[in-house]
Amino acid sequence: MNSAIQFNNVHYAIDNQPILKNITGSFYEGEVTTLVGPSGAGKTTLLKLCNGLLSPNTGEIHINGKNIDDYDPVELRRYVGMALQSAPMIAGTVYKNLALPLDLQGQQLSKNQAADLLQDVGLGEEFLHRNSRELSGGQRQKVSIARTLVNRPEILLLDEITSSLDQVSQKEIEELIVKINRKFGVTIIWITHNLQQAITVGTYTWVMMAGEIIEEGKSDLLKSPKNEQVRQFVKGELE
Repeated sequence: MNSAIQFNNVHYAIDNQPILKNITGSFYEGEVTTLVGPSGAGKTTLLKLCNGLLSPNTGEIHINGKNIDDYDPVELRRYVGMALQSAPMIAGTVYKNLALPLDLQGQQLSKNQAADLLQDVGLGEEFLHRNSRELSGGQRQKVSIARTLVNRPEILLLDEITSSLDQVSQKEIEELIVKINRKFGVTIIWITHNLQQAITVGTYTWVMMAGEIIEEGKSDLLKSPKNEQVRQFVKGELE
């Protein structure tokens, strides 16, 4: 299988305090990989390294075989999109929020393109003129994902995007991400604290603890981990 993102001996530290240690592994092209582990494991830091928001102290990151340092930062962030738990919105309409990525590039998003994006995330055209402040949590997250899709990224980074949603909205977002993965062939890396979600949505899973990958493989590994630390973590989360 082809690697969409390859980490080779990546270390990252702040003030000599290691956050990530010797990270080596591949996120496979066109697959959904979930990242799980306790708070402080380094998952969000790893995600930020994937689109150049942070740079490793040592080691190399390759995206589609090309060193991440060789990408123009703006080009990189179009290629590698990111959606966050907070689903930040600017004041104004949903259309204004969807148009933002192209506005920043001096381009324009047509109303038809915006309506198509909303359809991709399961929202009707009538949402275009809705004020972003009037959206429910689930609707905000859908608009946030639609906005990320404006640049047609090949890789999508998701950081706890369902953790503040009710169960119905969680399920809708899970189904949406699977649909996006299948329809567009987007490589997806998803941080989640919900182990059942990691198993259901992910094809592959990395379990991280204290800045290291403790176990990785097919997502079913969470049902019967080989590593004792991972067994204890899973047991604690699923009880």
